[in-house]
Amino acid sequence: MTKKDKIKSFYDDMATQYDMLFQDWLKTTKIQAKILDKIFKSYDFNESAKLLDCACGIGTQAIGLAMLGYNVTASDLSDGELREAGKRARENGVNVSFKQANFCKLSEVFSNKFNIVIAMDNALPHMLSKENLHCAIESISNQTDKGGIFVASIRDYDELLKQKPQCSTPYIYKTDKGQKVSFQVWEWLNENYKFTQYIIDDENSVSISKFDCEYRAVKREELTEHLLSCGFTKVEWKFPEETQFYQPIVIAIK
Repeated sequence: MTKKDKIKSFYDDMATQYDMLFQDWLKTTKIQAKILDKIFKSYDFNESAKLLDCACGIGTQAIGLAMLGYNVTASDLSDGELREAGKRARENGVNVSFKQANFCKLSEVFSNKFNIVIAMDNALPHMLSKENLHCAIESISNQTDKGGIFVASIRDYDELLKQKPQCSTPYIYKTDKGQKVSFQVWEWLNENYKFTQYIIDDENSVSISKFDCEYRAVKREELTEHLLSCGFTKVEWKFPEETQFYQPIVIAIK
């Protein structure tokens, strides 16, 4: 199985359970949309902007932004997640144009450019080498209009690489019927790490799901260098204490 196929399989398999990573997926969607809306408006963009979410997953950001009135196009490698995202968009009464696309090859699907491109929730570190990351950033830059912005979030790998922990902090969500627990176990090899995502649900009967994939820990300096070398003119970082988003966010201006 190629690395691309492994990523696709990971998200295809997890698509119908992805919302279990959240205590309340819809509430999270609305909160994150407001955070992104504030960032966009601080760079003089509003709901009239043409926006592409190039790693949309089940629509966590795309649907929330569409609820705020943004003109959203959303793409993902995983057709399983796209089906789930389309279902959730219909359930919430919003119109999002969903397309299957590899964010390393966006020009194969999109002929137009966008004012805003986003890739949230640690999507870029699926690129397991500097060369692959550069390819992804170049593809994203080519779909970003002049004067537009690219907004992405990644884990704080500058800190994580100091310790190389064996697992992520578990999320524990208690409900009226029991609790949901999710966490990742990490196996490091230099700057790359294979991970197993566990989702445990004991609301009715106990069920345990596990999904395997791999990330590369990308430091902020490296990502900044890729962005600048691929045509972005300015790069700024914002951190959770400022944005209230759970990961550091990078904003690159074209």
